Amino acid sequence: MSDTDIKPRPGTKPRTQRPKLHKVILVNDDFTPREFVVKVLMGEFRIAEAQAHKVMMTAHQKGSCVVSVYPQDVAETKAARATEAGQQKGYPLLFTTEPEE
Repeated sequence: MSDTDIKPRPGTKPRTQRPKLHKVILVNDDFTPREFVVKVLMGEFRIAEAQAHKVMMTAHQKGSCVVSVYPQDVAETKAARATEAGQQKGYPLLFTTEPEE
C-alpha cells in the first residue's frame, strides 16, 4: 500500500453547542404575601401548587431558592416577568438569574 492509496477522512461537521443554562432564583422578602408568591410561581413557571409552596418556603427559610433552570434568554424573561408581577401589586418580590455551573 502506498501513500497515495490512503483515503482522506470525510470532513468533520461542526457541533452545535447547547445554549448555556441559567438558574432562576426566588429571593426572600418579608413583605410579599406567601399566597401571592405561590400564585406567581404557578402562573409564570407552571409549577404545581404543592411544589410552588415548597419553593416559597425554602426561599423563606434559606433566603433564596432555585425555581427552575432555562436557557439564558428564557430565564431572564421569566425572572423579569415574575418580578414585574410583584411590582404591579406593590410588592418587593424579586427573581434573579445566574449561570448554572
